[in-house]
Amino acid sequence: MDDVQTFIADNGDLFWSWIVLPVVVVLGLYFTIRTSVVQVRLLPAMLRTLRDPTPRNAQGEAQSISAFQAFTVSAASRVGVGNIAGVGTAITLGGPGAVFWMWLMATIGGASSFVESTLGQLYKVRDKDGYRGGPAYYMQYGLGRRWVGILFAIILLICFPLAFSSLQANTISGTLSSTSGYEGSGLGWGVGIALAVLTGLVVFGGIRRIAHVTQAVVPVMALLYLAVGLVIVIQNIGNVPQMISDIVSDAFTANSVTGAAVGTVILAGVKRGMFSNEAGLGSAPNAGASAAVTHPVKQGLVQTLGVYFDTLIVCSITAFIILSSEQDYGAASAGIDLTYGAVTQGLGDWAGWLLAMIVFLLAFSSIIGNYYYGESNLEFIKNDRTLLAAFRAVACLAVLVGAVLSADVVWAFADAIMGAMALVNLISIALLSAVAFRLLKHYQQQRSSGVDPVFVQGDVPVPGYVETWRNRAEVVGPGEPE
Repeated sequence: MDDVQTFIADNGDLFWSWIVLPVVVVLGLYFTIRTSVVQVRLLPAMLRTLRDPTPRNAQGEAQSISAFQAFTVSAASRVGVGNIAGVGTAITLGGPGAVFWMWLMATIGGASSFVESTLGQLYKVRDKDGYRGGPAYYMQYGLGRRWVGILFAIILLICFPLAFSSLQANTISGTLSSTSGYEGSGLGWGVGIALAVLTGLVVFGGIRRIAHVTQAVVPVMALLYLAVGLVIVIQNIGNVPQMISDIVSDAFTANSVTGAAVGTVILAGVKRGMFSNEAGLGSAPNAGASAAVTHPVKQGLVQTLGVYFDTLIVCSITAFIILSSEQDYGAASAGIDLTYGAVTQGLGDWAGWLLAMIVFLLAFSSIIGNYYYGESNLEFIKNDRTLLAAFRAVACLAVLVGAVLSADVVWAFADAIMGAMALVNLISIALLSAVAFRLLKHYQQQRSSGVDPVFVQGDVPVPGYVETWRNRAEVVGPGEPE
């Protein structure tokens, strides 16, 4: 098993360093320039769109889930162990400087997130629960390359509901093991079985149940974790300037504690940042496409806000928690260890149980969000009820197995498959980015005129096939003013 882990980790680092990282950076900067820094400039519009009412159909029912519900579904996947264990892993590998690169890539990646989620909304299709879509759909209908969409869907099925959900389960198991002091395999199996059962109860209920669960859980888990973090940061408020100084200075130098070279510091920050906020990865558009909004750009803005919430707020709190503690970063193992040690050091041993509860809420909501991404892409490949039932069973099994696997193996595999998924998606949105730029211009023209932006087919040139957005009555709902 150690040989397999080493092979995956070494080749994965080469793949990221020479192929994925340059594409992530170059395209993120290109999208930032072409959109005139939309990820910063339209921040007020992002907050305003969260409160938009959901368009309704002729029966007075919501056409699909709301913009806010889609935000919570994507946040459920984003805000997970990447924010707790992922930040700890980044600091273990690259020292405090890795956090700087997480911040920088979240800011640049916000533009990539805007482009991919806007395209996901444009090329969405109808299903029994409302809408579904995502990268596989804009690859088929926008690029006219169904085989690329199938390739992406297969990679996502391996990455999210299998690899990433296994990682969430593994972190829950590891946290409970550290808190209880019990190291036996029985704990892992017990946690795995319990999580598999809970996952099955939710995922067999469809996207509306998923949206209701995440809408309730995400705000609670985020606020609880932020409260814990703020208490620890306030206890060490005098050290915050030094923490920020360490983050910035270590970003451009080899780290003396972890032994990381500058390239390792950058790579650790970028990989952990993308795992956490998923900007450009191709996951968030699956949730964004399920929302009913009056303009594709609206959901592009909402999903960009999710990147900031995840990295600049939640991940930063974790970084400050860890850096406020007296721990040997270089000696820590990948995963939850650094964060767990910092929380218990700051608040006492009892806080280990509190962290275990928070990790459970974070990780379980991520498992649910990951599952939905998989279901949407499985339906893209083939809409078959028997196949869907089998997939749901496999997704639950992955949670069970992940709880008992080695954390290092799961992290190495997740990193490798995440890089492949990001590469396919980023190249595709680069080819379709002109469409997102046109839609943004159309949105801004309406906002400048003082009207709520509405898009219908024919307003701007759009390549390929668009199933929805056919007329104003369909978009805003019957009875709405023309």
